[in-house]
Amino acid sequence: MAGTDRRCDFCRQPLVGEDHVLEQEGNRYRCCTEQCREALAGSDRVFTEYDGHRRMRAGVAGIDDALPQGLSRNSFVLLAGNTGTREGALRAELAWRTLERGEPVILVAFTEPPISLVESYLAMDWNVLPAIEDGRVRIVDCFTPRVDDRERLYDRLTPWNRHLDGLVEPATAVVRDPGDGHELRNKLDNALEDLGMVESGLVAIDSLVEFASLVQPGQAYGFLKDVRAEVCKGRFVPVIGGATGGDEEAFPRDLEYVADGVIDLRLDGGIVEDTLFRRLRVRKMRGVLTIPEWHTYEYTSGLGLVTFDPREEVEGEESAGNGEDAGDDDPDAEPDAENGRE
Repeated sequence: MAGTDRRCDFCRQPLVGEDHVLEQEGNRYRCCTEQCREALAGSDRVFTEYDGHRRMRAGVAGIDDALPQGLSRNSFVLLAGNTGTREGALRAELAWRTLERGEPVILVAFTEPPISLVESYLAMDWNVLPAIEDGRVRIVDCFTPRVDDRERLYDRLTPWNRHLDGLVEPATAVVRDPGDGHELRNKLDNALEDLGMVESGLVAIDSLVEFASLVQPGQAYGFLKDVRAEVCKGRFVPVIGGATGGDEEAFPRDLEYVADGVIDLRLDGGIVEDTLFRRLRVRKMRGVLTIPEWHTYEYTSGLGLVTFDPREEVEGEESAGNGEDAGDDDPDAEPDAENGRE
């Protein structure tokens, strides 16, 4: 009987049951299924890691701590929280870390124009301009068509924003009717095809709540389920959807049972009196080990999300303050030369 410590020479899954053997060019290969054996016979390459094409590291502090096995690539993940938790910065960092790995990114914008979206990255010292210019970033614009006077908007752009607009415009696909789920899916699918996104990259949607305000409830549910099926499950491309604000019992937060992952964001005033701390927790992540512990965090330009222990921070400040106060009464202190006192 085959032991589970041996793996299929094609898909790298554990060998169980009967081996399917391939003799080729003097080598003997063992596969777990007949399909793997046939695929190996007709292929010039194999999967070198059993989960390398299905998992990835988020690259974000707190999230990596909660997901020691990484994030499944076929995941639809909701960022669920309240305003003030900097959900947009977290979404931006997930996209930026994807670019750092050399993978493409698609940004779907409902709440701000493309140049403003790009500015949010630059404000964090994440220069996405080269990635936009060389085609690794695509933007699906669902905001601009809803502006009443678009010519007035462009006429009032600053010189810097005009420069950004010239760079961003070729990488942007405008959805004429953001409330049309079919058009939105077509624009998204075109971008996925152009970038060849299969088992690579990430799609970030800034606000599913805003999308839900433009369509009927049934359309919103259908869109989310279709995107999850076509993009996440079909292409193995993770989708990060912003679900900040809105009623906890309404779309999209009532679909947490459908989502593969849920990351909770909240403001906690119970740790230190008169102080709000931002905290996150990976409540669930399908297919991988999940440690659902709360992490206190803040955002710093360049570094991104930084976790810390708020009680240690407060105790450290109090200790430093007490040390300064004690120095005022130190009998061994140097004489005050100005006043001539000893």
